[in-house]
Order: sequence, then C-alpha cells, then structure tokens
Amino acid sequence: MSADTNATPVLAARELTKHYEVAKGWGKPKARVNALNGVSFDLASGQTVAVVGESGCGKSTLARQVTLIERPSSGALLIDGQDIAAADTSQIKVARRKVQIVFQDPFGSLNPRKKVGTIIGEPLAINTTLSRAERREKVRWIMDRVGLRPEHAGRYPHMFSGGQRQRIAVARALTLQPKIVVADEPVSALDVSIQAQVLNLLMDLQDEFELAYLFISHDLSVVEHICDQVMVMYLGRAVEFGAKETVFAQPRHPYTQALMAATPHIDPEKRKRRIVLSGELPSPMSLPDGCAFHARCPYARDDCTTLRPELRLVDGREVACHHAENIDAPGRDSAR
Repeated sequence: MSADTNATPVLAARELTKHYEVAKGWGKPKARVNALNGVSFDLASGQTVAVVGESGCGKSTLARQVTLIERPSSGALLIDGQDIAAADTSQIKVARRKVQIVFQDPFGSLNPRKKVGTIIGEPLAINTTLSRAERREKVRWIMDRVGLRPEHAGRYPHMFSGGQRQRIAVARALTLQPKIVVADEPVSALDVSIQAQVLNLLMDLQDEFELAYLFISHDLSVVEHICDQVMVMYLGRAVEFGAKETVFAQPRHPYTQALMAATPHIDPEKRKRRIVLSGELPSPMSLPDGCAFHARCPYARDDCTTLRPELRLVDGREVACHHAENIDAPGRDSAR
C-alpha cells in the first residue's frame, strides 16, 4: 500500500507483525497475543496516513514499532530504505532521530520538574554535539515555529493550558528535525475549541518541513480533516486502505461502514444509517478462523468463516472482504 505512488516512501512497512507472550497463570503455558498481524503500507514525505479502529485493533502497537520503541516479531520496517527491523543498536540510535512522537496526553508527557526550554532542548542534548548556546538558539527557533514566546522557555509545564502544552510537545518532537512524526491521538485530550488550532499547526508544520505523519486516532472527523490516506485496522490487520476521499465517500468494508456510521455529523446529508455491531471483539489470544470480523458482520457468508480475506483492490481502495463489491455504503438505497 502506498501513500503516493509517485513519491519515494520515507517509511515502508512490509508484513509488520508483533506478538507478545503473556502468562496465563502459575504453571500454565504462556499464551501468544497477536497484536499486529502483517501490516504493510508506505508513507511519503509531506503525506499523512491515518490509522483508525477501536481499542485493541493494534494502533498503539503499530506506533511502538514505527517509533522503534519495540522490535517487530517479523516483517520489515524501512526508514529511508534501511530495514530497521534487522538493524543493530547503533543503527537504530541513528534512525531514531528521523522518527519522533507526539503523545496523547500533554499533561502526562511533559516532566513537571523541568522548565520548558530544558524539555524542548533535551533531545538535542542527548543526540547532538551542539554547544549549550547553539541548543538554546535552536530551542528559541522551534518555539517560534509552534507559536510559543521566548519567555515561555523559563516556565514550567503546569503554567500552561492544554493546548500550549501540546505545542510544547510538538516543539520537542521537532527539535531533531525528523522526517517522520507519529501523532498518537494528539488532540483527543484537548477541548474541541483547541483541537482545530493544534491540527492547523500540525498541517502548517508539515508544509514547512515536508513531514510525514502517521496519525493515530479514533475520531474520524479529525482524521477526515487532516489525512491524505486512511488505514482501518481490526484485530491487528488492515481491513481497508485508500485515499481519504474514496474511503469516506463510500466505505467498502462492513467494519469501516460501522465506524463511519457511528460518527456524528451536523450536516443531515452526511448522516448515514447507524450500524449496530453484534457480539464482542474476539480475543487477540485466540483469533477466529476465516475473517476475524465475521461473527459481528451483517454480511457474513459461509466462506467468511473459513477463508481469511486478503487486501485486494476494489473501487480504488484496498479492502479485505470477500464480498466488498456487493456491499454498498450505509444510508444508500441498496444497503441492507
């Protein structure tokens, strides 16, 4: 999957997989949690790929692989063409400068005991040989880029609002001038009135620095505003991937349809018939045969229970559904 077929990807994931071994109890064999199951996508400079899905779908696990916090169990993760999944410690240290993250909680992601200037400049102190004066100048420069004043450098995080704290977090992520930024629910902890300001800031910075964003969110209205491509995940696998306009206009996977239908809209024309999913999310320790979504799918057939669907091109996007061609967008006359 590619964010832009004409652009060279700065990030490429190929069959990225992550499993965890967890104890089931004293004396019992360990169980395997299938957190990420063969995810592949490309991300080009200046592009935003959004990853959406309910809790437990693998969004945060994917973020930990891309930010090199964890190594994948299998698969390849290429940054600027280098497979980091197979790299040694020194290579990973260099690659980490190219990938930074903005966390969800601006209240918990900043050290309350350190001044803002120190927080923003810490990546420079750890990863560069710049002098203290050079680091201070770089901090002032990046603070200006995110809308913070020079005097803010001498203050502590508790002296700022939520939106200002997230600007501090964005500044910290950009001090090393990375090529890729993972934004993990970056506005979900903010007031709605502040969310648009932070999103517009992220888009302005993307234009200025040609940043590639992997944007993780559960809020589809935010995703529709900021992304170029959207990847819908379910139980560790991508079930639909394509251009934002294509996926939002007519989702082809039943799970995507359910997510879209649950998104509130002020405009009546954008409201879709609500789809109520039956059943519970299967356990990632015991994935069902066939399509993992079949027990909750209103369109499931016999083949869905035995054959696992692979991503294939349907109406301009990739979708993992055996019957995607026969499933219309909810709210249309042919919807069942």
